Amino acid sequence: MRVLVTGSTSLVGRAVVARLRKRGDLVTVLQRQPSALGVAEHLGDIADRAAVDVAVDGVEGVVHIAGRAAATGEWALFDATNVQGTRNVVGAARAAGVTRFVFVSSPSVAHSGQSLIGAPAGPADPDRARGHYARSKARAELIALAANSSAMPVVVIRPHLIWGPGDTQLVGRIVDRAKSGRLAVVGTGAALIDTTYVDNAADALVAALDTAPTLGGRALVVTNGQPRPVREILSRIVMAAGLEPPRIKVPYRVARAGGLVVEQIWDRSKTDDDPPMTSFLAEQLGTAHWFDQRETRRAMKWEPKVSLDEGFRRLQLWFEDEAPGVA
Repeated sequence: MRVLVTGSTSLVGRAVVARLRKRGDLVTVLQRQPSALGVAEHLGDIADRAAVDVAVDGVEGVVHIAGRAAATGEWALFDATNVQGTRNVVGAARAAGVTRFVFVSSPSVAHSGQSLIGAPAGPADPDRARGHYARSKARAELIALAANSSAMPVVVIRPHLIWGPGDTQLVGRIVDRAKSGRLAVVGTGAALIDTTYVDNAADALVAALDTAPTLGGRALVVTNGQPRPVREILSRIVMAAGLEPPRIKVPYRVARAGGLVVEQIWDRSKTDDDPPMTSFLAEQLGTAHWFDQRETRRAMKWEPKVSLDEGFRRLQLWFEDEAPGVA
């Protein structure tokens, strides 16, 4: 199959490209900077429809991963990449005769701030989504699903909190905060959360591409299916990096209220640094969010192969062997 992957330089993007290449697919990638992935590539921004038109020409499948995932920033930036960019990729794919389309979304598109316990993949709701990132992904998801047809089945996959060796998002931010003494446990730290090891997320995206003809129009949440207390997740990540578990505790209401104030300050400052807390981050750290995976696994004929324990072992080895001086 000839497949275009957008956002191929991300953690999961690289893993998806590697899997597609290994099984013999002809892979093309689209991103703003050279990928060094050893595949045909187009350099461009998904916000540029002309660049997207060139990239999708002649491909049969699209895995659309590219997006803006910052914690703060102006709405216009999220709209340009996540909303308009997705509209461009979907529109170009349909015009080019692409026969299957996978859009990578986020469970946050259906999260209104309340605990999610064994939850299904609820409908994306831009009006209730929390923050610019979630709101923009919710709008993008609706655009993608609206393009679903028998000619181009569209499947939405919502991986939850992807992590693994080399991760600069979840792992990198947690470790950086731990090093600077800013990593805090919100509330009791007992809230159960789902995460997804990167290999499992990549396998799920490939499975979604393969099963798209039977899954068109559906949105599915993907996780390891092993909910753990948030304190344990934070502790095992920083311990893999050779650091001490977090000792700071912040009451949930204090963290959420403080996050709202910090967001306003960060938006006015125009800084690219991560804020110490946001209201969305407080909700993610202080409330339960784990998902029923039975339908996802049945529908895609997919099972996660790497357990959390094995993932943490691999993460520690990466810090020890491949990132000397990082820990």
